[in-house]
Amino acid sequence: MFDTIVIATDGSKSVRRAVSVALDLAERFDAAVHALYVVDEGEVESSPERVREEMRAALDESGEEALAAIRDATDREVTTAVREGRPATEIREYANDYDADVVAMGTRGRHGENRFLIGSVAERVVRTCPVPVLTVRQLGKEERDDEEGVRDAAPA
Repeated sequence: MFDTIVIATDGSKSVRRAVSVALDLAERFDAAVHALYVVDEGEVESSPERVREEMRAALDESGEEALAAIRDATDREVTTAVREGRPATEIREYANDYDADVVAMGTRGRHGENRFLIGSVAERVVRTCPVPVLTVRQLGKEERDDEEGVRDAAPA
């Protein structure tokens, strides 16, 4: 059912659960895993010209760290990529380029606190991506505690 899973990450804490769910799917379906980080060209271009190269370098470094976190979270081989552009467009094009069966991503990213239900990038990917998009929201503290209680109570 799932042969290729693309995990879109921005390295934020809110994407951790999406990574976990996507890697679980990959394990269950023995799927290839691709991890993608997009350097937001709008974020770079809107910064003062004198700091753009430093900002691009810092975002590239953040991307490499985010991708390394995904590689470190699994024993599976992970194909990684850093692209620059508009995040939703790059995610959609990457999914097309690699014939993905599903794109997994968090509902909120680094700037997600300003969005009501779903982050703007996730919303655009859901609306425009030609393959299914699995959006995974970060659990609130009470929900995390409840989920841990259920796992602790489950028989081994």
